[in-house]
Amino acid sequence: MPEVVDVLIVGGGPAGLVTGLALLTAEPHLKGRVVLLEKAHYPREKPCAGAIGGRGLRILERLDAVPAVPSVPITTMSFRASLGEVASQVGDIGRVVRRIEFDHALAEIARARGLRIVEGAKVDAVQVAGGRALITAGGASYDAKIVVGADGVGSAVRKAMGLGAGTMRAQVLELDTEMVAAERTRSALHFDATDRGLTGYYWDFPTIVDGRELMCRGIYHLRLADDDVDLAARLGTYLGTLGLDISSYKQKRYAERGLDFTEGLSLGPLMLTGEAAGIDPITGEGIAQAIEYGALAGEFVRKVLHRREELERWTRTVHRSRLGVDLRVRRRLVRSFFGAQRASMERLLLDPVSLRCGGRHFGALRHDPAEVARSMVRIGVTWLGSFA
Repeated sequence: MPEVVDVLIVGGGPAGLVTGLALLTAEPHLKGRVVLLEKAHYPREKPCAGAIGGRGLRILERLDAVPAVPSVPITTMSFRASLGEVASQVGDIGRVVRRIEFDHALAEIARARGLRIVEGAKVDAVQVAGGRALITAGGASYDAKIVVGADGVGSAVRKAMGLGAGTMRAQVLELDTEMVAAERTRSALHFDATDRGLTGYYWDFPTIVDGRELMCRGIYHLRLADDDVDLAARLGTYLGTLGLDISSYKQKRYAERGLDFTEGLSLGPLMLTGEAAGIDPITGEGIAQAIEYGALAGEFVRKVLHRREELERWTRTVHRSRLGVDLRVRRRLVRSFFGAQRASMERLLLDPVSLRCGGRHFGALRHDPAEVARSMVRIGVTWLGSFA
């Protein structure tokens, strides 16, 4: 017989774990009735550049759930394009972590809070009947009132909802290298958009691997059409400018998906959060957004259990949230960033004030109204210029 649970969360990354944490922090009596399925075993490798913006960290602080893992503090944003390079020191805007450590530590916090985590539980089947969901995973089955799909790009819950891969998919390749003499600083997130043949960018983020100060470097390419590129060849060329040989490093590939506002994020007892739903298509930023998704989902599920909300309203809840509005703006800017207006957008980001505003947004810091006004005027001029 299947085990009967109130809430079943599929996926043990930040989105799934924070969903459980937020729900159980508000409703501790649900201990034992909320189950999370993770297909792997912690600590598990998770390719990811590892940057967490301040907004995600603030949410974890409010939940008293900040993992005590090695991290590199970030204070600066750096951007390079064909027209030049600029760096803006912003303040404490985030951290760079390793997901193998961060996710494991977050899972232990959630476990101590009452979330039951079942590891090695890959979902084999998702069935919906009578307003409930039957999930088969890891040799066991679960009968759930609500299923939260937080299982990433290849989401089994998403597939059960009849949704495809999405319209804004990205290819990503990353690796870890030693530092080089020309390194900018270990407190900066550096983005390089000099390759106009790439719908994306290269990055250099400081990281710590087994106590060693290294750099996580990679390439992000958004597939706006069936335009696959040779990520290894392009990244190899970029690394060559730094005096590095790509063949000397372990390469890690993965995919990402931007949020599609034409898709429903719930169906019957099933709902999506995190990258299973979709994240920022311009930068691929995911961890802080996954955490925000999780906090939103945990509160929403709590209301559903108390009959103060209907599961079918999850899509509208996401779209009207701060996160949803932010993602909608980013999605609308995709064609500007990577289309005919690219040079104008690059010039905008090469303005230290605009870059600083972007850094403050990433770090959830208070903005300078005068700087925001100046940036908005420049964005408006850039936007109007596209119609000239």
